[in-house]
Amino acid sequence: MIYTYEDFEKSLDILEIVSKASIVDVKRKYQILSKKYHPDMQDGNNEKFLEINEAYKVVQLYMKNFRFRLDEDEFYEQNPFSKKSGDWFYNF
Repeated sequence: MIYTYEDFEKSLDILEIVSKASIVDVKRKYQILSKKYHPDMQDGNNEKFLEINEAYKVVQLYMKNFRFRLDEDEFYEQNPFSKKSGDWFYNF
């Protein structure tokens, strides 16, 4: 799957991550949120749980394969196969 910077930003919001987070911080936040919203818990929310899992996948993919900086230009520079809205190549 190809993700855009908007997907990445949305994923950071879902995981409640600030720009100075490390991969350890992201994993810790994911574990807290997934435990909180797990469908087997009393107050669980399956839809939110799935959203958290997808968000973690997006952030983890970026952090494991590229350097971790949270600005748009760096995202597209390090992830050349992502689709930037307005990119002439993808408008065909």
